[in-house]
Amino acid sequence: MDPSLIFGALLGAGAIGFLLFIRVRDIPKPAPESPFKHLEERKAAIYENLRDLQFEYRLDKLSDADYRATKLELQKDLAQVMAETDRIKAELGVKPAELSAKPAASAPVLKKNQCSSCGATFEKPLKFCGECGKPMGGAT
Repeated sequence: MDPSLIFGALLGAGAIGFLLFIRVRDIPKPAPESPFKHLEERKAAIYENLRDLQFEYRLDKLSDADYRATKLELQKDLAQVMAETDRIKAELGVKPAELSAKPAASAPVLKKNQCSSCGATFEKPLKFCGECGKPMGGAT
């Protein structure tokens, strides 16, 4: 028999044996995830759905009744998410000032992806504002 074949077979058997006998306590613990991460993702999704809903309503794709009912449902979901966030903050003893310490500004400064007409901010750059529909480039 070829010695390289025997060496390969032993190496493969050793690797399989090593994988089969790894103890759970030897596996490193994953990095802790923020308790707010899933709530922040849900809140962002609700805000995006509200913007889409308003956009479709302005294009007359929805009736007044459908718009109001859907908007109310999304606002209820948003209130639940924010209440859950507040509950978790209270459990952890985190004060709102510790989470978002914002320096006081004397003049309003436009943030990146903020509409110059209505002041709405968005996660990604847009050509037109999702709230007021005006161009985001600053032109009115």
